[in-house]
Parts: sequence; structure tokens; C-alpha cells
Amino acid sequence: MEPIFATDHTRALIPRIRDFIQHEIIPLETTEHLTGNFSTVARLLDQKRELVKKAGLWGLQHSMAEGGLGLSLCEFGQISEVLAYSPFGHYTFNCQAPDIGNMELLHKYAPEHLKQTYLEPLKAGHIRSCFSMTEPEFAGSNPTQLGTLAEQQGDEWVINGHKWFTSSADGAAFAVVMAVTNPDAAPHKRASMILVPTDTPGFELVRNISIMGDPSDHWGSHAEVRYTNCRVPLSNLIGGEGLGFTLAQERLGPGRIHHCMRWIGIAERCFDLMCRRAATREVEPGVMLGEKQFIQGFIAESRAEIDASRLMVLRTAHNIDEQGAAAVRNEISTIKFFVANMMLRVVDRAIQVHGALGVTDDVLLGWYYRHERGARIYDGADEVHKTALARSILKGYGLDTRKKVSDAVRS
Repeated sequence: MEPIFATDHTRALIPRIRDFIQHEIIPLETTEHLTGNFSTVARLLDQKRELVKKAGLWGLQHSMAEGGLGLSLCEFGQISEVLAYSPFGHYTFNCQAPDIGNMELLHKYAPEHLKQTYLEPLKAGHIRSCFSMTEPEFAGSNPTQLGTLAEQQGDEWVINGHKWFTSSADGAAFAVVMAVTNPDAAPHKRASMILVPTDTPGFELVRNISIMGDPSDHWGSHAEVRYTNCRVPLSNLIGGEGLGFTLAQERLGPGRIHHCMRWIGIAERCFDLMCRRAATREVEPGVMLGEKQFIQGFIAESRAEIDASRLMVLRTAHNIDEQGAAAVRNEISTIKFFVANMMLRVVDRAIQVHGALGVTDDVLLGWYYRHERGARIYDGADEVHKTALARSILKGYGLDTRKKVSDAVRS
């Protein structure tokens, strides 16, 4: 049966990409590559990137005008699921966060000189970028509360501040920094986005924050960064002054589609591992693990939840393509907490089915368990999304709570 939302693009591309992931990328998923020093596998993945280019599969997320394949968000979402079947998939195809969001941001709002200097090499995969918004001193779910300041001095911005969870800062060529440029303005108009090259004096990568025991020295790193009298030209402003919050929200709508489809791809991979284990592990003479009713329940529930999540996300992506993200913000909130929890349940079940093996690094499951627990926190915590969704629903019934809804989920 053909999947709902399939198009000529997806019918042509998905089998090719799935085959590439299976034969070129999955063999690189060794314990050393997943848990050791990233530099070794990085060289191998860069070689695979060249193969992607030769196959004509580079730039999946770009419009045809940008040299891409002109996929809609709904089409790219389906491909994103296939890429997520391996932890290395998105990076190999240059679709990893935060680069994919920064590319879209620069394409739409950066002045021409920034596009030439930073966007073009980023699209080509020659450099990487990072996104610097969250601060340890303030709640990350409310980006209107920032302490980082960018002051105009002559023809320069002078930036001072303290950030953490600056995604992918290790090895990045530049940061997109959210900083307050208008302290006296309304909360949603105070901040701007400014491009800061990471070799700028005063940019300090303090540390890669160890996440669940993984220091992450690669594109998946989360860094603590200090900006101390960082000077960049006024022309490094992205969009316009005071538009930082607006641009951040515009970036988050499609970004949550990317995350959710990636989580579905992860769930499919873990589902496959779980079923293989259940079908081949003998628990007593002549009895396979999959013959136990508890395990059958895990498998049935996981299949239903994955399929339901996929339909929800693709419907939301389709509606964003048709109406824009602002019109479907309730749907975006719904998929964010629903799919994150689904994925984590499937990972947990797969670990349980593998028994003690499941918590080792001999299989991929422990890596997913560590890396993906944050899914219920970043891009808006579950509780924030649920509150915003419930309040919006109740407003339709005439109950206006008249309380603040976290700005983090107004996408």
C-alpha cells in the first residue's frame, strides 16, 4: 500500500536514500565511532558526503532556485525519517541541526555579503555553524528573557554574554547569536540575531557539556560559550533589529517537523532491532522471546504508535506547506510532545527486550537512550506545549485563562 502523502519526488528518492544509508552509513556505526573520538568517523563521513554529491542527492532541503531538489516540507519530512535510520544519516546529507535551520534563516534574511561568505560554504558542506540562544541564568523555554547584550559602538556590535547549549559549536565556523539590542523595547522586540564568526576575539568555547556521560566532540555537541567584547560589523545583523524573537519562532515551526520525523526514524530503527531480537532469542529450549505475550504487546503497541505519529506529523507538515506555521501552531505543539514520548517509549521497550545487552554499547539502543532523552525538553518542554495546547482548546469553549503562555511554543 502506498504511503499517504507520497509524491513523485518521494517515490523516486526514498528507495535510493534508504539503500545508501543501509550500505554506506550503517556499517560505520561501530562502538568506537559512536562513543569514542569523533575525528576518525568524521573523515569517513566526509568521504560519504562526496558520494552523496555524486549521486545527485545533495541539498535535499533546498529549493530548486538554490540548487536543491525543490522538496516541500512534507516531502522532506518523509525523507528525514529515512535519514534518521542511522545517527550519521542527517550529517552525511548535510541536513543536520542546527545547520539546516541556519541555512534557511540566512537564505531568507541575511544580507548578500553574509550569504556569499557563510551560507554558500555551509550549503556546500565546507563549514558548519551553531545556534547560540539559551542562557544558564534564564529559563530556556522563554527566549524573551536574555542577558546577552549587543551594543552599537560606531560601525560595530559589541557583544557580551554567557550562553550554553549552543548547538554544534565545537568545530563551527560561525554562530547565530540571539542578543538584546533594544533593552527598553517590548519583550518580543528586544532581541536581534547577529552572525558571529567563531574566530572573533572574545568568542570563547568554555566546554562541551557532557550529556548523559557523552562529551560530544562533533556536530551533536552542546557547548557553553562566553562572548566578551566580541566585535562584529553592524552589517552582520540578520533580518532586522528587534526581530530576533520573530525569526526564532519562524525557525522553530519547520524545525519541529524535522525533529519529529527524525524521532520516527529512530523509533523505526529501534523497532526493527526489537523485533529481530524477539524473533531470534531463545529464552528456553524451543521457545523464542517473541512468543511471550509481554513482548508481543511491546511490538503491537510500538507499531501502532509509530504509524499514528507519522500520520500526525505529515499532516502537520502538509498544513504548514499550505497555510504557514502560525496557522497550525496547535498541531505543532501536539506533535512535539506526542512524538517525543512515543520515540522514547519505543527505545525503552527495545532495551527491555534486549535485556542486559540493551544497556551496553554493543548495540545502538543505549546511545539513543542517552542522546534522545532531551527530546522532551528542547524546542519547548512537554509541559509548556501541553499547557499552550490546552489553553488554546479551552479558549474555543469560551474559557480564556488570560495567563501567559510560554513564548517558546508560539511558532
